[in-house]
Amino acid sequence: MTVVVIFLLAAPLLVALAALRAPARVSQVLTVAVGVLAFAGVLFLVPAAARHDATVWRYLRVDAISVVFLLATSFLYAVVGAYSIGYLRADEDAEDFGAYARRFYVGVNLFAWSMLAAPLMSSLALLWIAIEVTTVISALLVAIEDTDGAVEAAWKYVLIASAGLGIALLATIFAYYAGAQVLGQSYDLTFASLAGAGSRLPHTAVQLAFVLAVVGYGTKVGLFPVHTWLPDAHAEAPTPVSALLSGSLLAVSFYAILRFYQVAVATLGPRFPQTVLLVFGVASLLLAALYLLDQRDIKRLLAYSSVEHMGILAIGVSFGAPLAFAGVLLHVLAHAAAKANAFMGAGVLVRKYGTKTISKIGGGLDALPWTGPLLLMGIFALCAMPPFGIFRSEFQIVAGGLGSSRNTGTAILVVLVTVAFLGLSVAANRILFTPSGDGAVVRGEPSAWMVAPMVVGIGALLLLGVHPPGDLADLLTRGVAELRGVG
Repeated sequence: MTVVVIFLLAAPLLVALAALRAPARVSQVLTVAVGVLAFAGVLFLVPAAARHDATVWRYLRVDAISVVFLLATSFLYAVVGAYSIGYLRADEDAEDFGAYARRFYVGVNLFAWSMLAAPLMSSLALLWIAIEVTTVISALLVAIEDTDGAVEAAWKYVLIASAGLGIALLATIFAYYAGAQVLGQSYDLTFASLAGAGSRLPHTAVQLAFVLAVVGYGTKVGLFPVHTWLPDAHAEAPTPVSALLSGSLLAVSFYAILRFYQVAVATLGPRFPQTVLLVFGVASLLLAALYLLDQRDIKRLLAYSSVEHMGILAIGVSFGAPLAFAGVLLHVLAHAAAKANAFMGAGVLVRKYGTKTISKIGGGLDALPWTGPLLLMGIFALCAMPPFGIFRSEFQIVAGGLGSSRNTGTAILVVLVTVAFLGLSVAANRILFTPSGDGAVVRGEPSAWMVAPMVVGIGALLLLGVHPPGDLADLLTRGVAELRGVG
């Protein structure tokens, strides 16, 4: 386990350093190789994390919850690395391609490194630092195209996320204050020590810490009302970066909220933190569902879909039922695969049609014989259609809500998810089934490298939906126990 953790923290960083000097072809090979090895390494952690927690050195911790989020990030690291080969191929003849590719691969590998590091941190302070690092790196990647829209989106992201992380820092300070009252001034601010102190912690400080954490880290998650950076950043970033932002960055930030949730439940009981998450979750889902009905940009459409799914995660945790918790953890994995698949399909469409405007894209199923059906399946997956993983995870969340007598919250969830489905389905119909008015579009795929990762993503969604592997099921079961405070 120690060797794997060292690899996850060292290898992406070394590839980023190598990309500063290496030719683009070498950076491509190294990025794909390390992404695949990182995913294999996390798979190796799954059986061990399903049985017990482990502390590596002093401030690195591996448990079931952290491994779930590591699985999502490492999977996206691998498929996005492969997708990027085809994505950048169209720009190889550009005069500044070498410099652009160098910045791109340095940024992508550093971004993946920071998102792999965050779930491994055992201290709330180090977790805050790791998520702050993700902000800096991802903002630079959003602006990498150097257009007016990209620069504006990056600045908006930096300003809002920095304000949010300032609030999250205040939450960390309140958490330290609460722990210091019981554990002494020199304790290490690990969430395990805080949760272990439980009801001895001062309630007011923990309440403030949790609310501030939800608001602060919620800026990175994309929860209403601090979501406003997200549609702009996702729309302007290169497609591989959008996939990482939506599938991994938002989830890693939600991971931080879950750690504060564990401390809040141990101290206050479940009612207060669950109520807070329900309010933010319903508001986020409502906003996203309504905005999905009237989107003109395909990447902004998918960005609001991400807000929708983060709201579903918050509502799922608010139900407090073991089955809903299992659905939340599975949803993290399924959403990562589905959203990356959808963004990769959108990237192919943008390359093919030269526009992100939905009204100017049509006939995708005919023009793109592989990407069209794969994107359609990705949209079905995001809409929680069987037999894909999101259907299974949302079914568990709804069943958990009904089983815990959260009937009102469950009804709201089902209604708003249905509205979101209508928005996504109308856009998919326009993009894929409506005949294109542009007769110049030639049938065929831009690159096999852009198709193969989508095939892998659909395979992962089918696996999660039809029959998750036994080790993964054991991992989710232990993750549920940790969220309930009995692991």
